[in-house]
Amino acid sequence: MLAAISFSLQAQEPQSLPAVTVSSATAAESVPDAPTPQLEVAAAQAPQAGTAPGAQAPAGSAPPAAGGAQSSSSAQGTDPPSGVQQTQHQEAEQQLKAEEKQRILGVVPTFNTTYIWNAAPLSPGQKFNLALHSSVDPFAFAAAFLVAGYHEAFNQDPGFGWGIEGFGKRAGAAFLDEFDGEMIGNAFLPIVLRQDPRFFRLGHGAFRHRLFYAVATSFICRGDKSGKWEPNYSNVGGNIIAGAISNLYYPAQNSGWGQTFSNGLIVTAEGTAGGVFQEFWPDISRKVLHRDPTRGADALARAEDKAKQQKQSLDSSSQ
Repeated sequence: MLAAISFSLQAQEPQSLPAVTVSSATAAESVPDAPTPQLEVAAAQAPQAGTAPGAQAPAGSAPPAAGGAQSSSSAQGTDPPSGVQQTQHQEAEQQLKAEEKQRILGVVPTFNTTYIWNAAPLSPGQKFNLALHSSVDPFAFAAAFLVAGYHEAFNQDPGFGWGIEGFGKRAGAAFLDEFDGEMIGNAFLPIVLRQDPRFFRLGHGAFRHRLFYAVATSFICRGDKSGKWEPNYSNVGGNIIAGAISNLYYPAQNSGWGQTFSNGLIVTAEGTAGGVFQEFWPDISRKVLHRDPTRGADALARAEDKAKQQKQSLDSSSQ
């Protein structure tokens, strides 16, 4: 039901994507423009003060919560009515519940990916809970054990020793690497910098354009306030900070500034590969497993693209 709510929200907010092109411009200029922030959309839909009691709200708008007609007393005077904030928070919460059920093959979590292009921005608490849920998911512990086994098998990090003790130290270090990077890069820094930590899947267009977009999202993200693309200080900075923290529990021969930046860049590269996989996974799933993780979102986007192309053709032929 929650997934259906997510799809209905997307269907009510048509995606606003540019023509699919690839240029040598910067990543921020090449990816699709982010839509109008949900805060502004909700404010536009909210009933204005002084509306007659019997007047009806515009079609498709959400009913205001109790006390929604009253404005907050923010010192800056820019906060929307409290009812609008509550409606936006509830919308984001519904979308998050659907995202936290997403798994590849029912095992690998993809909680940080949204198939809703104009998804509502997250509150600080929602960002923290999303990162924590990803960090303590059972798969995170299983992945740490797999990494520890790989490192021990190929004689990596010999300072940890060997046997059960060495394996335990490697597993603990691998888990802390992931935990620190997730919490810093997807919770603490996004909260402070007001950036959205999620991967907004494009889902349609030319293969090359989608590939470039997925790679670019490691270095750009959406701002909470503007809804526009901006440098992804949270992701890159979080990976470097997590690499610096790893000096506290890695052996001396694996510590230092070189280890810090090396770990940070490796984790960033891994995240980039993960973003590319998440961009194309629904395509693979539909082709191989005959299952659509997007629940029709991609089909809707392709239909909108086709309608735009037909309209452009008609406009061109009429001139």
